[in-house]
Amino acid sequence: MTTALPAYIPSPPINSFNIGPLVIHFYALMYLVGITIAVIITRRRWRAVGGDPELVGEIALWSVPAGIVGGRIYFDVTTPMDIPHVWYGVFAVWDGGLGIWGGIALATVVGIWRLRRHGVNVAQFMDAVAPSLLVAQGIGRIGNYFNKELFGRPTSLPWGLKIPYQYRVSGGIPTADLHFATFQPTFLYELIFDFAWAAFLIWLGHHRSIKAPGLFALYVFGYSGYRIFEESLRVDSSVYIFGLRLNMYIASVLTVVGAVWFYRSQRRRPPAAVAASASASASADAEAGASADATADDDAGLEQRDAGEPEPEARSARDSEEATS
Repeated sequence: MTTALPAYIPSPPINSFNIGPLVIHFYALMYLVGITIAVIITRRRWRAVGGDPELVGEIALWSVPAGIVGGRIYFDVTTPMDIPHVWYGVFAVWDGGLGIWGGIALATVVGIWRLRRHGVNVAQFMDAVAPSLLVAQGIGRIGNYFNKELFGRPTSLPWGLKIPYQYRVSGGIPTADLHFATFQPTFLYELIFDFAWAAFLIWLGHHRSIKAPGLFALYVFGYSGYRIFEESLRVDSSVYIFGLRLNMYIASVLTVVGAVWFYRSQRRRPPAAVAASASASASADAEAGASADATADDDAGLEQRDAGEPEPEARSARDSEEATS
């Protein structure tokens, strides 16, 4: 006798486990796994363009904590209704989570600061890290699955995510949707997109000549464009402005920013070409100056000859006078 598979994705029964007195939350664990894999990928990519792979770990030691702080600040500011009602609620990243844009923004600022102190090409490093960020984000979404969050509107699709009633209530979904049991698994959609877009950026970097930081600009453009789709599905708690989720506006703006950034970065002349052009211009100026000097010397020589040597007729008359006398 065969057992029929459920026509939905079941929610995991737990979201943490204990090691002695230590509580390990799957949400945090998935982000740690994602960050570790991202560092490994970035080391390989940075080494491939001639960079020191040891630098990646040093940058991560600064950027990762900054990303966690920035992500939590973004979450607390944009979804204050989801902050746990305990004294440490604003810091409880395992309960409510992180806002990805806040995390990337602060991590990028801190990372650029450290890269400049090392005298490293910032744009090149940004291209090396871009696919890694997507991989880390995709793995992090598995943590959302264990937290039973980041789901969309109700659905009867066979891959719908079953959400227990208490999580439907705590997730802040509309009252009219509370009686539904299965919802769009937007965490899964994002995981698939993140991995696919990361693979595309790696392929593009190997098969096309992309000027840095073009791949990072495409990361901003692609991920933000995807989030427009995701935000149109989500029904969990959010700040709304004119009937649209706050993140819908942010995603729309960043999609345009990423597209413009990529366009401008690819039209910009590479530093080598600029230097070559400047060198050629300087050489042309030097040759022109040398030619002008040569012409001036010739003119001066003619003037000197004209002043010191009389004309043939005058010289002949002078010779005759000297012979007569």
